[in-house]
Amino acid sequence: MGSKLVSSVIRLLFLGFLAFLFYYGDHFQVRLDYPHRGVFDNIFVRLGKISVILLLLIELLRIYYYGIVKNDKMPKPLSNLATLFVPIVLLFAALEIGFMFIAQSQEGGLTLASHIWFERYWPPMTGDYRDTPKTDTLGKKRVLVVGDSFTAGHGLKSPNDRFGNVLGEKLGDKQYVTYNLGISGSDTRDEYKRLAKFGVKPDVLVLQYFPNDIEKVAHDHGLVPSGFTPYSDVPRAFQSLFIKSYLFNYLYWQFPHGNFAPFDNYARTAYGTPAIINDHLSDLNQFVEYAKANNSRLYVVLFPFVHDIKRSAEYTKPVVDFFQKNNVPVLEVGKLIGDIDIKDRVVGRNDGHASPLVNQRVGEALFKLVQSNPGVAQSSSVN
Repeated sequence: MGSKLVSSVIRLLFLGFLAFLFYYGDHFQVRLDYPHRGVFDNIFVRLGKISVILLLLIELLRIYYYGIVKNDKMPKPLSNLATLFVPIVLLFAALEIGFMFIAQSQEGGLTLASHIWFERYWPPMTGDYRDTPKTDTLGKKRVLVVGDSFTAGHGLKSPNDRFGNVLGEKLGDKQYVTYNLGISGSDTRDEYKRLAKFGVKPDVLVLQYFPNDIEKVAHDHGLVPSGFTPYSDVPRAFQSLFIKSYLFNYLYWQFPHGNFAPFDNYARTAYGTPAIINDHLSDLNQFVEYAKANNSRLYVVLFPFVHDIKRSAEYTKPVVDFFQKNNVPVLEVGKLIGDIDIKDRVVGRNDGHASPLVNQRVGEALFKLVQSNPGVAQSSSVN
């Protein structure tokens, strides 16, 4: 019995080391790499973690059996403590494994549950874009939808629910081919770089705008948003547990953290500072010039913070005025969704991106806008 107990302890130590590498190897520059790591989870990595956890439990039960159950010399208080401890460990291990299969979309894609969500719902992809390869394009008009996570469809399980796909379906695939150039976290400068680099020149160009697109310009002027730092409200000794554990990570993000007030002050300052907004409008003017140079029809879809439409409109009024002065049609999404309950505007409780219902309305309204405003922007004016 003693040899069995010793062998189990040795195996437990080796398995514990392997589990440590699985969960904390990145602290020692040891990691399992795969495409889009940090955004996508990987089912095989999770299965590896599960295997190690199960093997650890087996050895723990062997130690309990030979060290407690079969050991008449074990003191009663210690035996009772072990009898209480083992079921608790088994329960938490079962919950940890169970939460490795729970997917939940989350605002910034920070959570482990959101990484599972991306792995499960984000593909297919063409390069970095959530899109399918385009093959039947000869003789068709090209529609490019450029933007950030709202264009990419963050939180939407089906790419077909995106406003760009709704537009493409309305236009039909006999005369048009629609490309989705949405990247989560993208801003105006990055969007223009990707557009200029893309090998397809559009007949119709749709630029999707969101109020945080001004951030990099504001940063150049020394204005940085002061927001909540994830896990900073957890005691330092437990932060790693809430970051690495699927169970505790999920529970942590079911509660609100931080508030919107700091960003509200930041956005008002950014859009209200002449030097910042003028540089930002210069960046946006590149899309106007691009459309003119390529004889493209340019349209702008402006998404608000869906939980506060009025405040978003106040921020972005200079942007709307700029495009209107340049004869670029602007679809202000806030005006389309005021009658929708706030909880129905978003994809989920932890994700403020636009719901399928909102995307459907936007796609239909954009189609009507394209049909009724077929011209190209003719002038360029930056104030």
